[in-house]
Amino acid sequence: MKAAKIVGKLASRQVLALVLACLTGISQAAPVSAPQDTSQLRQIALDFLTQQASGTSGQVQVTVGEVDKRLNLQACDSPSPYMLPGSKPWGKVTLAIRCTAPTAWLVYLQANVQVTADYYVAANALVQGQVIALSDLSKVRGDISKLPAGVITAPEQAIGKSMQVSLASGSVMRIDALKNPVVVQQGQSVRVVSSGPGFQVATDAIALNNAADGQVAKAKTNSGQTISGVAKNGGIIEIIY
Repeated sequence: MKAAKIVGKLASRQVLALVLACLTGISQAAPVSAPQDTSQLRQIALDFLTQQASGTSGQVQVTVGEVDKRLNLQACDSPSPYMLPGSKPWGKVTLAIRCTAPTAWLVYLQANVQVTADYYVAANALVQGQVIALSDLSKVRGDISKLPAGVITAPEQAIGKSMQVSLASGSVMRIDALKNPVVVQQGQSVRVVSSGPGFQVATDAIALNNAADGQVAKAKTNSGQTISGVAKNGGIIEIIY
């Protein structure tokens, strides 16, 4: 009987040792992942948005909101930030950061990108069709992230172009309010210059439409042939073969 009890105790100890060994193996096989450092995510967002706005000529100030503390994010090997489709790089923006390994997750951060830079307003009242000169522009400095897209930030973006609409004095100058001036007018006598490898031929023609510099212009030659080419300053239509 004593021998049987000793054998039973030994068997119980072996089972217990086996269970402990299994538990230890499971613990080693599936370690608990460390949580994601949310301050790292904010720094990634800050660096990314600063780089996105670096193409603007001005002072950039980026403020990134806090990561939702209720999220249970595991540490990511390589967090990848990106802008949502259609987002502009300044103003109030939503930034996404994606993780693919070791665990896939996606988090959104709110941020504000302020860009203080020079931009231009109308120095006086401008009327539709008026060709812009330097004296028509007035430079101011402010937060362009609060302005409409396409604001004029350099004089050469506007000088020589004509107004598509009328603007009051002090109005913000925008690219979409301007158009290139017409260099070929319908009914005008034009010079058609055709060129290619080793040759150049010029002939006179009558323009069939209005066209700005760089736009497609059509014309009818003296022989009655209708041609199309690229309008250039000086009443020239250029055809390159």
